[in-house]
Amino acid sequence: MKKERIVVICPGRGSYTREELNYFGKYRVKFGGFIDRIDGWRRGGGEPTVSELDGANQFQISVHTPGENASILIHACAMVDMMAIDPDRYEIVAVTGNSLGWYLALAAAGALDEHGAFTVVNTMGSMMRAGVVGGQLIYPVVDQNWIFDAEKAAMIERCLKDVNDSGDGKVYSSIYLGGYRVIGGDEAGLRSLMRMLPVVDERYPFKLINHAAFHTPVLAPVSQKAFGILDSDLFHAPKIPMIDGRGKVWQPYSADSEELRQYTLGHQVTVAYDFTAAITVALKEFAPDRLVLLGPGATLGGSIGQILIQNQWQGISCKADFAARQEKDPFLLSMGRLDQWNRLVPKDTFGNTKDVATSAP
Repeated sequence: MKKERIVVICPGRGSYTREELNYFGKYRVKFGGFIDRIDGWRRGGGEPTVSELDGANQFQISVHTPGENASILIHACAMVDMMAIDPDRYEIVAVTGNSLGWYLALAAAGALDEHGAFTVVNTMGSMMRAGVVGGQLIYPVVDQNWIFDAEKAAMIERCLKDVNDSGDGKVYSSIYLGGYRVIGGDEAGLRSLMRMLPVVDERYPFKLINHAAFHTPVLAPVSQKAFGILDSDLFHAPKIPMIDGRGKVWQPYSADSEELRQYTLGHQVTVAYDFTAAITVALKEFAPDRLVLLGPGATLGGSIGQILIQNQWQGISCKADFAARQEKDPFLLSMGRLDQWNRLVPKDTFGNTKDVATSAP
């Protein structure tokens, strides 16, 4: 049987919510050793283990959303999903991710080994332990049909300029996220911006919980600190092509490990992350049969759909087109959804997938 060619997408912060508790339940038998190793490294550092966090009786914002816990939880969930993809049916032609998902993509592609990935994710996720530096908010740049609104995007740029020119704080584009713009900055700047931006859908602008001003100059001190902690020998050329937050492709036989470290700890931390460009390059350079979004959750699904619309990919030109395609023959498979997870994992590994319905996401 011919394998389907897929591009794997790694999720970012905010993807592990109360619905994802006990995400490891369906994986313990097959990948318990991987989870146990991460638990051991966390325990050795005096930190709560991923098993303790994932197995909690209830989701707590104060426990599950701070970077030092959320980052490693999301990493562990994404990696067991990655390992569960059926290699007999799917060929992974490239990997990419959003924000935190870049570190996960490094792990998924083999540019970081297992312990190296833990070290990078745990270190970067713990940088805000003493206090979150700045923050992020999210705001839509599409209409109700998920069509890009150039006037709305231009309005956001004017508001950013007005805040910065006023001297009342600093704000910057942080992530280009399909139909959304994530803005990062210091607290004063974000407060000013939230007063300026018109309210949309009685929800936006929405301040993200426990998110620092990643991918902006506000995080320059964090970048400098990371360079002093994370050594060059952690990084390697990938085994699978990777697409970064600029849309650059890192190839297995040409990637320079020190250049990769410089990007990961430098540019990637302090300059806007263009997830839209990354997915666009994935589509046009690799022409996959499908995109696969690793869990936990499926919060990036809408943003990915909006990028497909922006590219008019396979005739998908609006929200209704995307919904119809997903219903009939999904181009995007999200492992945070049980029905789509079932399509990606080998049944001989997990047994009858109906048996794990209560523990799958």
